[in-house]
This record gives sequence, C-alpha cells and structure tokens, in this order.
Amino acid sequence: MYTRATIALAAVLALGADTADVNRYRSHLLPGQPDFSSVPSPGADVFVSVQQQASSKQSPLQPQSRMEIVRYVSGEFAKALKPIPSGKKGFKIEVGKKIDDKDLRNALHGHTPAANVGDTVQVTSIEFHAKEIVIEINGGGKGHFNLRDHVQIGMGGGPGAPISNDVAQPQNQGGTLILDYGRDVPDMSADDVMTDLQAFLDFSKEHSGAINWIDTLPPQFKQAIMDHEALVGMNHEMVLAALGRPEHKVRERDPDGTETEDWIYGTPPARTTFVTFTGDKVIRVKQFD
Repeated sequence: MYTRATIALAAVLALGADTADVNRYRSHLLPGQPDFSSVPSPGADVFVSVQQQASSKQSPLQPQSRMEIVRYVSGEFAKALKPIPSGKKGFKIEVGKKIDDKDLRNALHGHTPAANVGDTVQVTSIEFHAKEIVIEINGGGKGHFNLRDHVQIGMGGGPGAPISNDVAQPQNQGGTLILDYGRDVPDMSADDVMTDLQAFLDFSKEHSGAINWIDTLPPQFKQAIMDHEALVGMNHEMVLAALGRPEHKVRERDPDGTETEDWIYGTPPARTTFVTFTGDKVIRVKQFD
C-alpha cells in the first residue's frame, strides 16, 4: 500500500496539487480599537451582536470603521425575514425608509429567490461605494452557492474545516442587498450595518448551521469530527468536516474493477494520512509517520 501510495503521490505532485482550503479567521483587534471579544464565533450557541460604538453620523466612514464592519459582518450568518431577490442587479434598501413591498415583489418576479423567509443565509462579501454599502448574500448574484460549503464546525475548542460535499446538491444563486444612504456613507459601527439590514436579516439568534448537522450524526462520527479524525464508514462530507480538503486526490481501479479514490493529507516524510473511498464511503484509513 505504501509503495502504491508513494508512486501515486509523486504523480499527483507532478500534475499539480489541489489547492487546500483557507479558513476565514478574524484578526486580533488593533491598538485602541474597541473590544468586541464578547461576540461568539459562528459556532456559538448564542449570537451576541457587536456592541454599537458611539460615532458621529455627520462624518464620513472611517478606515477603522470599514475594518470593523468587514471583520464582524462579513462571514456572519443571519435568518432571512423577507425573501431576498437573486441575480446581479441587487435590491436597493433606502436607509431610514420603509421597504416598498411593490418594488420587492417586482424584484422577485420571474426569479427563484436567493433566500426565502426563515432561511439561514451568510454575508459573503461587503463593498463600500461613495453613497452605498453593497452586501452580497450567499455569494451574490455572480454564481451558485451552497451554504453547507461555507459553514464551520464551532465545537471542540475552535472552528474546524468548512463542510462541503462532493456529491451534487442543488445550488442556488445568491443575492445582493444595497444599503443606499442617499449621501456619503456616514461613519458607523458593525452593529449599525446590522441594524440597517434588519428589515431583511436577523443576526440576533443565528449560529452556524453546522451545529444542527453534526448533532444528527452517530456519536462515533460526531466525536471523530471534533477530534479531526477520519473513520471507516464516513462519507465525503464528514471527512471534509473532520480534516478539510485534501492536498491531493488519486483515483485508481482495483484488480477486481472497483474504483477507489485516495484523499491524501500531508506529504512524506512528514506524517501522511490516506483516506480511501469507494463511492461516497470511506473503506480504509491509513497513516504513515
């Protein structure tokens, strides 16, 4: 097995490796920046909104405020309170004014919503324009998005690898919400942005959907994911949750005609783990030190 795996690994290295996932981690606070450490990670059981900081609404948005908004709003999960239109155009929210239901119905007409009322969504990008803040939801309108590819395990001492699934699943197009201030974007906190989005998004009680998913698994698989280990019987989704994306993948066909796929973590002579799948099930886990 080791000789076969070494040859396969060499071939993969020659052809080029898959790019490993890079998880999103929040930076430490800058000197003099307000302490928002009370805000739990996406995996926490209770989400406490960022404390609103005092700011002058007459002054333009400051660089430090932009950093705070990106740090504490981008990547967060929320519950949809209204259907969110999909597509590239986006839906404009005139800040301080009531949402025009007719405009919303027109934006939704003829398109599958990016999210329906009650759906869990994720803020995936924030852009700052002169008079607007553009908020992409579930990847925006540029392509397809699967929420489970982006949630993280927040148990067992810290966030783990994003959950994904190589098996084809329905993927929806995201949407865009545009906060229109009608003037230069004023200085504000992350909590102010969440408040301006409250007609569509409720951040107050939402946490990572991974918690509900992991609790549905058999105890041995749940514990293995928390310990970042792969076990025989897991599927692709569980292995991705436990170990993340592999550095390399090698597909082979056994002498009996069975097609297998090795997910390879690490590179010899360092510790290397081979997780072998048949279909969507792990049939073998081998480690070499």
